[in-house]
Amino acid sequence: MIFYKESNLFKLNTSNLIRTDKSRRSTSWRHKKSKIASYAFLLCALVSILTTIGIVTSLLIQAWPFFNVVSIIDFIFGTRWSPILKPRDYGVLPLVCGTLLVALISAVIAIPSGVGIAIFLSEYVPNKIRSILKPFIEILAGIPTVVYGYFALTFLTPQLQKILPDLIIFNALSAGLVMGLMIIPFVASLSEDAMIAVPRSLREGAYALGATKGEVAFKVVVPAALSGVIASFLLALSRAIGETMLVTIAAGATPRLTFNPMESIQTMTAFIVQLSLGETPHGSLEFNTIFAVGLMLFALTISMNIIGSFVVSKWGVRY
Repeated sequence: MIFYKESNLFKLNTSNLIRTDKSRRSTSWRHKKSKIASYAFLLCALVSILTTIGIVTSLLIQAWPFFNVVSIIDFIFGTRWSPILKPRDYGVLPLVCGTLLVALISAVIAIPSGVGIAIFLSEYVPNKIRSILKPFIEILAGIPTVVYGYFALTFLTPQLQKILPDLIIFNALSAGLVMGLMIIPFVASLSEDAMIAVPRSLREGAYALGATKGEVAFKVVVPAALSGVIASFLLALSRAIGETMLVTIAAGATPRLTFNPMESIQTMTAFIVQLSLGETPHGSLEFNTIFAVGLMLFALTISMNIIGSFVVSKWGVRY
């Protein structure tokens, strides 16, 4: 009997040791998987950072010969842009003005409409209807931009000319309006996602204090989701500034320092396309203007991100 009990005790201790060993192995393997995942995520982050550094370095290397000949002051503050035709001038302000004019018109259309759609989807529509409406709104983002360009040129411009007889064929107004329609899904979808993520307790607390649905939406939900809303604005405006085919087709190719949306203008991206498809010799001063203008685009994007970070840090609500 004693031998039987001792043998059972031995088996019990052995099984406990085996379980403990398996548990240690499992814990060790989980730690290894966690480290592998962390290294993989770090690699992904480094890829994006290194890609950005590579793009900026490439732009700087290619633009350096240009700035050895043309002063940075003349490039930034010059009011005439004619890098190909004589007399040659390299003031980028007309291109910057045209880009910002089209982006401003599109923002006037997209930002209020997108935020309104986001509020409607997140606060007023049941989940089943939201799941049906949201894909239809996001379809606009999948239409090729060249289609938007010809839509602006062949449909919208003739309709606007009935109202504005002085409107010429290629103009910033049509390009800006259609671009506003194109970037509405960026504002609406991202803003709606940010508003949906706002805790339900904030809404219920506001309702308990007697707030209406509109007051809850504009005074509670929107401020709480401000970081996501600002991110949608930045993404949409970056999309508008970086758009190429739409403005190339609809806005024209006349670099002009003007804020009149009824005139023909040229954006920075449209100039890059125009010069890239031409017969400008590689390595020439005219060819290097592509990279100088690309640096200006990068500077605009960075400025927008800095402004967005400042707005979020100053007025964003954390919960």
